[in-house]
Amino acid sequence: MVIPTCRLVDTLRTCGVASSGLTRQPRRTANQAPLRVASVRGSPLSSLSQSNCSFGLNLNGDRSPFAAGPRKSTVVIGCGRTIEDDPSVSETGDDADDQKVSRVRPKVPERDFTGTAYVPVYVMLPLNVIDMNCQLVDPQGLTKDMKILKSAGVDGVMVDCWWGIVEAEAPQAYNWSGYKELFKIVRDLNLKLQVVMSFHECGGNVGDDVFIPLPRWIIQIGETNPHIYFTDREGRRNSECLTWGIDKERVLKSRTALEVYFDYMRSFRVECDEFFQDGVISEIEVGLGPCGELRYPSYPAKHGWTYPGIGEFQCYDKYLMKSLAKAAEIRGHSFWARAPDNAGSYTSGPHEAGFFRDGGDFDSHYGRFFLNWYSRLLIDHGDRVLSLANLAFEGTNIAAKLSGIHWWYKTASHAAELTAGFYNPSNRDGYAPIAAMLKKHGVTLNFTCFEMRTLDQYEGFPEALADPEGLVWQVLNAAWDVSLPVASENALPCYDREGYNKILENAKPLHDPDGRHLSAFTYLRHSAVLMQRHNFEEFGRFVKRMHGIVPSLFLIACTR
Repeated sequence: MVIPTCRLVDTLRTCGVASSGLTRQPRRTANQAPLRVASVRGSPLSSLSQSNCSFGLNLNGDRSPFAAGPRKSTVVIGCGRTIEDDPSVSETGDDADDQKVSRVRPKVPERDFTGTAYVPVYVMLPLNVIDMNCQLVDPQGLTKDMKILKSAGVDGVMVDCWWGIVEAEAPQAYNWSGYKELFKIVRDLNLKLQVVMSFHECGGNVGDDVFIPLPRWIIQIGETNPHIYFTDREGRRNSECLTWGIDKERVLKSRTALEVYFDYMRSFRVECDEFFQDGVISEIEVGLGPCGELRYPSYPAKHGWTYPGIGEFQCYDKYLMKSLAKAAEIRGHSFWARAPDNAGSYTSGPHEAGFFRDGGDFDSHYGRFFLNWYSRLLIDHGDRVLSLANLAFEGTNIAAKLSGIHWWYKTASHAAELTAGFYNPSNRDGYAPIAAMLKKHGVTLNFTCFEMRTLDQYEGFPEALADPEGLVWQVLNAAWDVSLPVASENALPCYDREGYNKILENAKPLHDPDGRHLSAFTYLRHSAVLMQRHNFEEFGRFVKRMHGIVPSLFLIACTR
């Protein structure tokens, strides 16, 4: 692929690149004052986005999910109920279990999606499909499982290309071998690929068995200059990803972070050119923060966060503090060069923090200045990286992912969103500026949590005042108002018809005068539980309805 030199240089200069890179919280006690519920913009329509940083598997020798042979595992059958069953979709003789499933599955009213718009469905591959040596794990088992997925009608699969695997040892020493082998299998099966440029760490949180760190040479730099990482007010560093403060700082072996990201993307485009030419790669999703999402790492479990805590601001590295000081000086109030000192802790509620409580400092002159600066950094980072992605992948569909932070949505401050960088209190639309930035680059917005219902949140965590449906509806409208394509994925594992029906309702809104719908849906994630016969049949039915096809009896076309 040839990139026009004048355009390349101009864009690189614009981006500052040289032209030469759940843990349950206790319920509120009786003596704690209840929160006033603020009005919610819109409805009808994530939870913690686990999509790139979850599913417990081991990269270093433990059994592959593609390995043959029976295993016993727990099946989730809606409403929190479980049964025990064998995971193989091809096995027979479990009629008793089928009867049990049909008894416990709730009967829910269903809409007929026959003849509706075709929404492509992809499935995320397991996190351990490529090992730390960039070798494909169990290619035979992978091939068999992808054939079964294809029998359900899926359009393709999604895979993370981990920075910590590909460029692990030294700057610009890339190894794409395992990924290229995987892509050949996908091509041979006539499936499509969504590829994620994953510039973040995987794992490190409670329940994570897979751990893929940042490249070793980055970690070595961090040992002498820990300010390359996001930092909280206690000085704790978060090595999930690099701070946006070094986007234009030459602290990575004489390169800026933007140059590092661009060189990585350009190498992938060149090395995997045949899969672009063949049309196998249908989309590139560009990682923009922790878990690949455009947000601050404001709620890390390894620093003590538990749901539904508000999280903490992540702006205490020296590069971001320097940026804050400059912004305060330009504003004419140098004493505003500080982060809020009354914003609570990771596990606080909004009512426990003076900055976020009703009538709190978040809506003061200083609060508005700080939150504007904090959220602007997020948008500017996305703007710069996506400019370079459009250069590296010219002519290819590009996507960026936002996390669905729905807890405390029904309060005035929307505290959990504020600490994550989404300036979205009840009197301001914080997603419209993000949608405008994405529209500028022709990028698809990938949003999570389409399977979640607000009522379920009140049953489980009423103290969180969550509203995933309201949040999804707000984000959809912010994107569609500027004609921005929207894709989605589920935030948590989904196996039951009720969850699938919710996704369908959000994917194809009823009575939308413009006939708007999702551009694609990606299912999180391939697993042994999904491949259990009854779960897989339900999934196949969901795929057909996403395609607008009559959901007749789903027959499994492949056996192991």
